[in-house]
Amino acid sequence: MGSHRRPAQPGLDRSTRVTVLSAAAATAAAALGAAPAGAAPQDKPSDTRATVDRLYEQAEQATELYNKADERADKLRAQVGRAKDSVARGQERINRMRGALGALAGAQYRSGGIDPSLALLLSSDPDGYLDRASVLDRVGARQAGELADLQRAQRTLAQERTEAGRKLAELEKSRTAVARHKRTVEHKLAKARKLLNSLPSGERGAYGRSSRSGERAGLPELGGAPASSRAAAAIAAARSAVGRPYVWGASGPSGFDCSGLMQWSYAQAGVALPRTSQAQRYAGRQVSLSEARPGDLVAYRDDASHIGMYMGNGQVLHAPYPGAAVRYDPVGMMPVSSVTRV
Repeated sequence: MGSHRRPAQPGLDRSTRVTVLSAAAATAAAALGAAPAGAAPQDKPSDTRATVDRLYEQAEQATELYNKADERADKLRAQVGRAKDSVARGQERINRMRGALGALAGAQYRSGGIDPSLALLLSSDPDGYLDRASVLDRVGARQAGELADLQRAQRTLAQERTEAGRKLAELEKSRTAVARHKRTVEHKLAKARKLLNSLPSGERGAYGRSSRSGERAGLPELGGAPASSRAAAAIAAARSAVGRPYVWGASGPSGFDCSGLMQWSYAQAGVALPRTSQAQRYAGRQVSLSEARPGDLVAYRDDASHIGMYMGNGQVLHAPYPGAAVRYDPVGMMPVSSVTRV
């Protein structure tokens, strides 16, 4: 029976081969212990948390772009609706004008079949004919005027149709932008959730910024008088929302993103704020952080991609990020870019 053992390698005696194989096995074992098959080396928990923070920030920026595009789409939908109504009314008017001109032309045709001078010569009642001719002249002038009106109406209708078409094309672009930003938000949030789930349970539970209150019971007292009566009403609305979830793209009442909470709160006070945090930062008079009073809007980061409401005592109330409820946090939790008094 033939042997299945491989021939000895030339130049290596048995003890040398054992030593080489042992070293190779040790190296392989060390490598397998350092990086399990099919898994990349894990980042430190602090690195993972920093990456999650960065993804949430990018998702929030994309959410604000989504809100802006969605607001634009809503305005365009209303404009397109008005343009269509105007075109329909214009077409009805033209149809009526055409009908009136057609009836007038038919009457003229039936009564004006011969040359006017010959009709006068043949008429048995010249005076009556002249009276009728005078009326026909006036009718002709009226017809010419109505024809000019019809032509103007047709030009106006053509312009309105062109404008309606332009608005429709704009609306389609805005819808495309809404869908694109929505996909970006969902991708960033899914990636953040996956990273959070990769953390040990203890680290995962500890994730999040410090919060003074996530419950409606035992809310902190206001730190000073509100800036105005409308600010007081907005504060009351915002405080009633504490504990409700962050929902991107939402403006209440069951869930909010950061700018949606500010818009909804001030709407309860009868004040119409813009939809995005970038626009909200210009919705009033800007003051310094040292002058901030309860009810003022505090925008964060250079691009104002996050916003909250100042409550005094160095605290803001805001909708933080997905997975966290509306709550209080220190005003300095992120770099402040502006403070706006509505």
